Amino acid sequence: MKKIVLVILSLFLTNALFAQENNQIIPALFTPKISYLDSLKATFSNHATSNCIDERWMKEIADATLSNEMFFDIENMNIDEKVAYNLDTELLKKRLHKLDVQSPFVIEYNPALENVIKSFLKNRSKSFERQMAIAEYYFPLFEEKLSKYNLPLEIKYLAIVESALQPKAKSKVGAGGLWQFMPETGKQYKLKITTYVDERHDPIKSTEAACHYMMNMYEIFGDWSLVLASYNCGPSNVSKAIRRSGGKTDYWEIRKYLPRETANYLPAFLATMYIYEFKKEHGLVPHKAEMKYAETDTVMLKHAMTFKQLSDLLDISEAQLEYLNPIYKSKYIPSIEEETFYLRLPKNKIGIFVSNEEKIYGYLVYLEQEKIRNIQLALQAKKRDSIAKQDSLAVVANLTVKNNDSNEFEEVIKKRTKEVVSKNFHKVKKGETLSEIADKNNVSIVNLRKWNNIKGSNITSGQSLVILTTKKVTVNEVVKKPKSKTEIVEPEVENAVAENTEKPIENKYSSAKSKIEIKEDYYIVQKGDSIFSITKKFPNLTTDDLKKKNDLKTDNIQPGMKLKIQG
Repeated sequence: MKKIVLVILSLFLTNALFAQENNQIIPALFTPKISYLDSLKATFSNHATSNCIDERWMKEIADATLSNEMFFDIENMNIDEKVAYNLDTELLKKRLHKLDVQSPFVIEYNPALENVIKSFLKNRSKSFERQMAIAEYYFPLFEEKLSKYNLPLEIKYLAIVESALQPKAKSKVGAGGLWQFMPETGKQYKLKITTYVDERHDPIKSTEAACHYMMNMYEIFGDWSLVLASYNCGPSNVSKAIRRSGGKTDYWEIRKYLPRETANYLPAFLATMYIYEFKKEHGLVPHKAEMKYAETDTVMLKHAMTFKQLSDLLDISEAQLEYLNPIYKSKYIPSIEEETFYLRLPKNKIGIFVSNEEKIYGYLVYLEQEKIRNIQLALQAKKRDSIAKQDSLAVVANLTVKNNDSNEFEEVIKKRTKEVVSKNFHKVKKGETLSEIADKNNVSIVNLRKWNNIKGSNITSGQSLVILTTKKVTVNEVVKKPKSKTEIVEPEVENAVAENTEKPIENKYSSAKSKIEIKEDYYIVQKGDSIFSITKKFPNLTTDDLKKKNDLKTDNIQPGMKLKIQG
């Protein structure tokens, strides 16, 4: 008994182990066929070095409301209006002095600046907390480029004023990107703008362009406050404001001569700098940035692709791809000869891409071939449908011809232009002449004389003159067209085959009575007919006429011949 139990347990354990060893084989027999994409991804080498941006964070950093709020404030706020907010003025002056000492910008207390700082703290503290989180992503890049060109690091705060750190931000006048370049200025600073690509939205290239602009403007003005003002409204407007102020070069003294938006621009920049530098003192806590710019990298592409294809291949959202690659306008990365295009990805996705690059390109080629094949199949199907439609029309047309015997005529509605003549009268007024009457009624004097039988030019007051006018109108006309003629010859065989006999059928005309439908134009020759007997059946038809109509040289005719009788 114990042996039996041991054998059963042994079999049970063996089956369990077998099931565990084959748990990936057995279910495969019952799973549906996997796609080429899934089978390809199953072969990918995976290198996980950092986390991707989660969906919640992606929504946060792509939210355009931040830039829209900033645009509105810069354009509409009244910086000379006092703001009720609990911030001691003397304390503010000390903090501004601290910033001034360690910055090449002139950061001095001004009542207008105090109003802007208080307004931002009172109304936009939550927005600043969100921006501070996004700044953790972009500021390392900005500081790297500013240091490269020996520019003040504080300029990084300008991107907050310009775009609220939204790379896709667009102003109502057409400026775009983190640094809000106009298309013409962007091209001037070597930013490419095409159907597929807009480098104003590229963080690296647009930051490089902004640095070059700042250097050029500093050579002109030699003052960073005026450089920022020129960045907003252009150097010519700053030069005009300096001339209108009597040659003064202090921003606060020329501010009233600048465009309204620029007059608010520098205070907004300085207020932003203050809030970022003293965020702890004001209890502002940045939202955590899930990924910093340093945790991303780029790869040069060798094939055109869409964000959708990348999303499917790398398991990364299209929104994240769009945020990391704002340069591409249509979620499409082109492939143009002698031009290079780059893709920015989180480092873990870069690892997957680089390790499986040839497989990825192979899959993209496969998709292109599938697209071409589907187009060809669609064209072939369209061609087949067209041929079938033509065949159907031919059949319908054939049936129509055969069925036309029921009526001798078919009605066709045609649109025709018809001239309609109207007869009017003009009563001659005192002093009127034929020339004036003709002009008033848009007719010629010749016709006016003709219609009224006037020999010269004499007319009398009160005389009634005939005026004929012609108008063209479109009318529907029913046209009766004769239908095509057909012959129906239906031989009816009587007693051709006797019951229980095998009597053969002789010539159909000799062994059968033919039911003939005689049309008005033709006659079918019957057995025993002659030229003479046929002419007797039709009044006013002579033998000569019948032979002439049918081009007969002799009187010989055969049963079944179709002879023309009329016409």
